[in-house]
Parts: sequence; structure tokens; C-alpha cells
Amino acid sequence: MNNNLNDYVAFFDAMNTSSLSPGAALLLGLIAVWSLIWKGIALWKAARLASKPWFIALLLLNTAGILEIIYIFFVARKKEAKDEKNIS
Repeated sequence: MNNNLNDYVAFFDAMNTSSLSPGAALLLGLIAVWSLIWKGIALWKAARLASKPWFIALLLLNTAGILEIIYIFFVARKKEAKDEKNIS
């Protein structure tokens, strides 16, 4: 029983994020902020365009902003242009 406890303690010690270097922690923080900004913009556009499948995918998948950028500049832009064409 004590051996299992030591295994758990060793596992959680290895997962300790305080062992990150300051540069790695800064990079991780910058990636998180970058991703949050793009995710917010993409989710807003998906909601405004009533695109439920895209909204769910963007909400659940974390791709460091890559999927969000693709949605904003390619998918949403095409749908917005199509909607404007139908209005005119």
C-alpha cells in the first residue's frame, strides 16, 4: 500500500508546474492569451452567424488559435459575403 502512495506522490511531483522556467511560463501565458482572444472573436462571429456546429467545435477544441483564425478569415467571411449578397 505504501508503494502505491509513493507512486502517486512521484507522479504529482512530476506534474508540478512550478518546475517551469520563467521563459516557458511566459510563453505558455502568451499562448493562452493569444488563444483566448482568437477564441472570443471566433465564438462571437459563430454566434452572430447562427452557426451552431462551428460554435460547438470552436468552444470545445483548443488549437492555440489556429482553428479560430481559419473560421474567422475563411468560413465566416464567405458566409457574411453570401448573406450580404442575399440582402441586396
